[in-house]
Amino acid sequence: MKRIQTQKMAGDFGRRATRAAAWWVVWFCVAVGVRAAESETMADRALKNIAEKQRELFAVAEKKGEKLDQEAFRTQVQSLTHEYERLLRDNPKFALAAAAYGGLLGKVGMRKEAAAMLLKASQLDSDIPFVKNQLGGYLAEEGKPLEAAPYFLAAIKLAPDEPIYHYQLATLLVEARDDFLRSGEWTRATLDEAMTNGFRRAAELAPDRFELGYRHAESFYDLAKPDWDAALKAWAALEEKAQTAIERQTMRLHAANVLIKQGKPDYARTLMATVEEAALQGQKQKLIAQLAETAKK
Repeated sequence: MKRIQTQKMAGDFGRRATRAAAWWVVWFCVAVGVRAAESETMADRALKNIAEKQRELFAVAEKKGEKLDQEAFRTQVQSLTHEYERLLRDNPKFALAAAAYGGLLGKVGMRKEAAAMLLKASQLDSDIPFVKNQLGGYLAEEGKPLEAAPYFLAAIKLAPDEPIYHYQLATLLVEARDDFLRSGEWTRATLDEAMTNGFRRAAELAPDRFELGYRHAESFYDLAKPDWDAALKAWAALEEKAQTAIERQTMRLHAANVLIKQGKPDYARTLMATVEEAALQGQKQKLIAQLAETAKK
């Protein structure tokens, strides 16, 4: 029986991977629901029940934030692990249950145990995209980006319309760029193309996810040869979607930055003149200084 101790996943990639996969309980309910439409088994019903308990537990924990009773939370998570282990003991070839258990272990920071359970799920069923994605995240967190990439690619192949899988691969390519280039299997041009296409596809597949569109627009800064016209269009599209004044003005600052890079200082100044939010004045002044430096050259 695994002793649960809630821990934080190490590293930025792991934290993003955990947040990005927050939908996983819903996915398992849907996956088991599909099976239920055919012939629901007792194991299917048990997994749906555990998944629903887990969804409720983490929803409450997120809502309580710092006021969460950690000891009570650990006790409830421990109870879930007992249920998963009992289910897998009675159904040792139940791949979805192994995948779900691996997801839970990953959420509470038991990364190695999670990876082992996810590998078991992959051996039982090699066509679960969630498992491929999570294993890719684990390997990326372990500093093995070249080994992680095939798992992300496999997840995309299995579920090409899932935006998070495209986002995960693109993030890996930009954060581990040097590793991929040193491998000799990638050029900067092919790497940049795959990276920006990944962020773009993620944003297209989830147009309501503002943060995905934002990362796509940001990705132009990561390119060796940026298409600044396309970048301007991306920031303009985001400004239209922005819900608050500070968000809209943030997009304008990005657009002004792009205009400076294009050698269009007058247009940049016009945009910056519309930025009045106090919280953005520091960034605005940096761009004004950048304009002054550019004028001296």
